[in-house]
Amino acid sequence: MLMFLTIIGITAALHLAQQVLAPMSFALVLGVVVSPLADKLARYGVPRLAIALSLLILSTLFVAVILLLIEPLINVLIEELPRIKSVMGALIDQASSLLRGIETISQEIEESVGAEAVEPQTAIPSVGDALWLAPSFVSQVFIFVGTLFFFTLTRNDLYRLTGPLEIRLKHADTVVAKYFAAITLVNTGLGAVTAAALIALGVEYALIWGLAAALLNYVLYLGPLLIAVSLAIAGMLQFHGLFAVLPPLAFLLINLTEANIVTPLVVGQRMAINPLLIFLAIVFGLWLWGPVGAFVTLPLLLWLGVLLAPQPGAADEPAQDPLNKVI
Repeated sequence: MLMFLTIIGITAALHLAQQVLAPMSFALVLGVVVSPLADKLARYGVPRLAIALSLLILSTLFVAVILLLIEPLINVLIEELPRIKSVMGALIDQASSLLRGIETISQEIEESVGAEAVEPQTAIPSVGDALWLAPSFVSQVFIFVGTLFFFTLTRNDLYRLTGPLEIRLKHADTVVAKYFAAITLVNTGLGAVTAAALIALGVEYALIWGLAAALLNYVLYLGPLLIAVSLAIAGMLQFHGLFAVLPPLAFLLINLTEANIVTPLVVGQRMAINPLLIFLAIVFGLWLWGPVGAFVTLPLLLWLGVLLAPQPGAADEPAQDPLNKVI
């Protein structure tokens, strides 16, 4: 019971401290990813302050570019909402005509609900809402920038304070950084192949779909599932008959090839994390902190797995590293 109460207390604390811990965790993960580059520059004699400032600027620009690239996808989704609603309404009408009694039940529900369902409240925030949310966003950006800068600047000093754990911590950082480099390479190829396949099928906004596939593939299982469902809706909006299922089927074929052939070859076969544990951790992170939680869950899980694993001997360390083939 004490263990359960501790887990519940920690979960509640993580949820309540989302505004602080989410950007902080994102910055720490990004700092771990760029840590091998920082160490390499330090070995060449570059001052640590210059390294921290340079990596901070590059990392912030990278995140900003990703957000700017996501914006067209959101705009397209907003523009296509009326068409999506009409297509989904038509599908629901067709399904209702095949089942007896659905019309009667829906009429009874409409009569019982009344005008509340007909006049939904607008979701557009007011100026006051925007002003209320602005300080929160600025504070999260400040926490992200400060954590990333000072972690990059003082990472070696912090690890040195841990004593015998220093080697394990640096080894865990290296594994996570190699994993991210490999996955970024794989996801870039996945996005390019997805865009090319959708262009060949004549799907609208194929380049944006390729970008979305590359970004969401960082969130294992849930990201590809979301892309497949979205492509199924896009196929129904643009095509008719069997052609409507071609976009999601093409993406599923590409994704299965990537997950079962390309990623094991690039990353390595021996990622010692149970797939069920990965799935549950991503779902928990998504529930806890939203998209940021889903993104940082897998790197943190991999980092903890390497940190808590038995330390291999010096002679057979390269054979134990699941990512030793990745540069």
